[in-house]
Amino acid sequence: MTDDSPTRAKLACKAAKGEAIIGGGAGTGLSAKCAEAAGLDLIVIYNSGRYRMAGRSSMAGLMPYGDANAIVMDMGAEVLPVVDSIPVFAGVCGTDPFRSMPQFLDEVQRMGFTGVQNYPTVCLFDGVIRANLEETGLGFDKEVEMIRLARERGLMTMAYVHDEDEARTMTDAGADILVPHMGLTTSGMIGAKTSMTLDDAATRVSELQKVIAHHNPEATVLCHGGPIAGPEDAGYVLSKVPGVHGFLGASSMERLPTEVAMVDHMRRFVDLSTGTQAQHGAAPLSKGRN
Repeated sequence: MTDDSPTRAKLACKAAKGEAIIGGGAGTGLSAKCAEAAGLDLIVIYNSGRYRMAGRSSMAGLMPYGDANAIVMDMGAEVLPVVDSIPVFAGVCGTDPFRSMPQFLDEVQRMGFTGVQNYPTVCLFDGVIRANLEETGLGFDKEVEMIRLARERGLMTMAYVHDEDEARTMTDAGADILVPHMGLTTSGMIGAKTSMTLDDAATRVSELQKVIAHHNPEATVLCHGGPIAGPEDAGYVLSKVPGVHGFLGASSMERLPTEVAMVDHMRRFVDLSTGTQAQHGAAPLSKGRN
């Protein structure tokens, strides 16, 4: 699905009517099929989805455990054939020094992706590591350039941002959708532990939304991550922060519900009784009985 005009029109229409735009991460083809059946507006696939659904931390996607761009193309071969109409975004590692980004984005478009998102992203690094990445040509500006190149090709663009400067530069680069990232989702078996509260997240999302709106009032803004884990959490932030148009969930859409559903379902088997247990305490059967 490479003609993104209907997608832009649909999202703009929902935003104008005050209907929440909901996107989801898909680490497997089954997750993608469920997202489409549920009526999500878009899905994004990136390397963390594969790690997440393999029982590892989503943060593994930021570590050198695999070729992020190769992984997303492999995931695309799994996901794209099993969905019919839902727009699919590819998580592209814009800082990849081993790829010609124009050529890689051409491959992404030919494969059938509707758009791209900057993931893995250095916006989740700070301190010495972030400074060294920026100083050695592996900084956020590479992700901004990837978004610009994708727009030139007619791909839709979605950008994670974590601070005001990132929000400004990605908005100026023309990203269609800006996603203030509050960090790794803080729920479930492999969720992060953080002191950030839901009110803290709402305040931070509001600060970034104001920067985005100042530079492009037409930009779509979706909240993501941290303590914004469930539908109630997302609804709370949307009610508190004007100008946020919806929610993008990754662990929230596939890992957390999978953990709950599988454990509950399996426990129903664990609690079963056998015929022998059901008859415990009854008189033994007579030897001559047929």
